[in-house]
Amino acid sequence: MKPLFALISLILLVAVACSSGSTTDSTGETNATAEPTSVSGATPTPTPRLASAPRTRSAGSTIVEGGTLLRLGAEPPTLDPHLTTDTDSATYAVEIFGGLMTINQDLSIVGDLAEGWDVSQDGTTFTFRLRPNAKFHDGRGVTARDVKWSLERAADPATESFNASVFLSDIVGVSQRLAGAATEISGVQVVDDRTLTIKLVSPRVSFISKLTYPVTFVLDQQNVESGRNWILKPNGTGPFRLAEYTPGEVLRLTRFEDYHLGPAKLDEVEFLLSGGNSMLMYENDEIHITGIGLALLPGFDDPSNPLADDVVLAPPQFDVDYFGLNTTEPPFDDVKVRQAFNYAIDRQTLATALLQDLVIPATGILPPGFPGFNPDLKGYEYNPDKARQLIAESKYGSGAEMPRITLTVPGSFGAPVSPSVEALLSMWQENLGVEISILQTEWAIFLSDLHKNRFQMFGGIGWIADYPDPENFLDVLFHSGSDNNQSEYSNGQVDLLLERARGERDEATRFGLYNEAESIIVDDAAWVPLWHSNGGSILVKPFVNDYFSFPMVIPKYRYVYFTE
Repeated sequence: MKPLFALISLILLVAVACSSGSTTDSTGETNATAEPTSVSGATPTPTPRLASAPRTRSAGSTIVEGGTLLRLGAEPPTLDPHLTTDTDSATYAVEIFGGLMTINQDLSIVGDLAEGWDVSQDGTTFTFRLRPNAKFHDGRGVTARDVKWSLERAADPATESFNASVFLSDIVGVSQRLAGAATEISGVQVVDDRTLTIKLVSPRVSFISKLTYPVTFVLDQQNVESGRNWILKPNGTGPFRLAEYTPGEVLRLTRFEDYHLGPAKLDEVEFLLSGGNSMLMYENDEIHITGIGLALLPGFDDPSNPLADDVVLAPPQFDVDYFGLNTTEPPFDDVKVRQAFNYAIDRQTLATALLQDLVIPATGILPPGFPGFNPDLKGYEYNPDKARQLIAESKYGSGAEMPRITLTVPGSFGAPVSPSVEALLSMWQENLGVEISILQTEWAIFLSDLHKNRFQMFGGIGWIADYPDPENFLDVLFHSGSDNNQSEYSNGQVDLLLERARGERDEATRFGLYNEAESIIVDDAAWVPLWHSNGGSILVKPFVNDYFSFPMVIPKYRYVYFTE
């Protein structure tokens, strides 16, 4: 995954991965919990952290047919899956649209539109067979030509899909299509209505996982070409139709009865975009799910609290919150300055005193429990003396001699920044003697500028996994050729390790390559990693069943049902 503007009242950070990832489900439930912003069983994936245990109906309870799930939602920067780069947009896209592959409630990569597939012996050619009952919302059957057209539309330079190069460049001919040198993707070939082949430039272990990301989703050509406002009446293939979208007010999804993986149990899911006091709305039965604010957490330890039985534990996310440093711009062009910024902050004190241990201080990039996580990675301890020494050894000599530093964060102009950002700025000023000014920009503008590498220093964001593979963090974010490398970090040794890992089929060897690359990235201080979410609690109405809380954005509302 991979970014929608989602202020977490816990730490007020937002997710950009979703990929292009994130630190929250971004739909109003994560006030005191970080809950997630990109496969027929052919590629088993370790799943050390799954969904929370959902509430299921008790004996004797009666299942209610249909019903409308109500919750707060966040305004999506886009509803076009090919333009999606954030968790907020992805939250809706994965329910309305679908692609060849998806991620199920066990976090396994499984077939969506594809009922099966074969891989050539050399690992470069995939043959996909579509489900005969896969349909668009208007009832038309999905064909292999729809898949080919959709991939070519995503890679069309006129579409301006930021993530097309990140998730599709493994395919032969995509680079030429992105450059405007070809009108089609030569590596995608239609065999018949239900069969197509995709040829890769070289073997890619994670390719099948990438096909779960929205930029690969299948669209209806006639729908897209019907006019500029096609996205307000999208003809998707997902479990829900977009029934209503009024920006700033409401986004409503209705069940697609002919969904090929089985129709949702709910009639509708309604996201309230106008905001409000989520706890008050929950108590007044205006919404069915919400997070618990930090200030309110202690009250839910009291069994006499009438809402105590509504508490459901949420798992940690597959995420990392961080500050990005442009390694090509002064003063962050000096590795010693970047290292000093890491040594100068006390992550553990902030995590405990300010964030009540709802986050885990980050030693590296990959989150705990994620495939390839290295528990032996040391990271940066709090050492202000070492930080000052590094500044003195840098080419700038002192904090006072550094060029002006501007930190850009998402937010409304003039609005107060989060306490965690204020605390970090205070530590840098006290320990390094640097002055950092803050610039806040609206979320959509922030994303656009982030993708164009316009920031000297940026923060208030996080990255959440799009699929459970270390490539989605390390290769996507730090390879010198990746468009998502917003720190403009470049290290030839890291590139070589990441490239070797792409085709390595032995899992232990592959994870070893990623561990080595991550160690170098951390030592080079391309980022200031802050923390990973540590799970938390949410409130779910007693009659809401099988609401899964996942560590990343995947389709989940078709599982939910009501009981009396």
